[in-house]
Amino acid sequence: MTRQEISEFYREHHRRLYNISLRILRDSGEAEEVMQDTLLKFLSAPDGFDSPARVSAWLARTCIRASIDRLRRRQRRDLFLKDYALQEETLTPEEEPDGALPDITQVRKAMDALPEPYRLVLDLVLVEGLDYGEIAALTGRKETTLRSLYARGRCKLIEMLKKI
Repeated sequence: MTRQEISEFYREHHRRLYNISLRILRDSGEAEEVMQDTLLKFLSAPDGFDSPARVSAWLARTCIRASIDRLRRRQRRDLFLKDYALQEETLTPEEEPDGALPDITQVRKAMDALPEPYRLVLDLVLVEGLDYGEIAALTGRKETTLRSLYARGRCKLIEMLKKI
């Protein structure tokens, strides 16, 4: 596609994709990112669409899936942070750490200190935002095993962060 065709394609589809994503995510910045990622994915895909209706349907499906993935990733992150905050509140005064919440360098050090299977699963779920099915396909492990590794790794990480 030429630059002119790309600009025309963007003007034709960007508003609809943005609105689809915004309805799912309820966040303007994230909706714009998903819209742009969807358009880039289409532009980098091989030309296999024979009608504008197919192009439109593909864009909508891809945008919806990306928005749902982004929403799930956000929910997992928020759940992790909420769980961590609840565990911090339940500490008795003699167990409470001297400083505030650990900073990012302390979290990175704690993540690096985790044993390999826990660190890998935590990294793929929390940082990369992959779901257990995708991780299972990448690693060759069962989803149930990955869920157990995630739960145990999260507990170990929280314990390590409490000691900091």
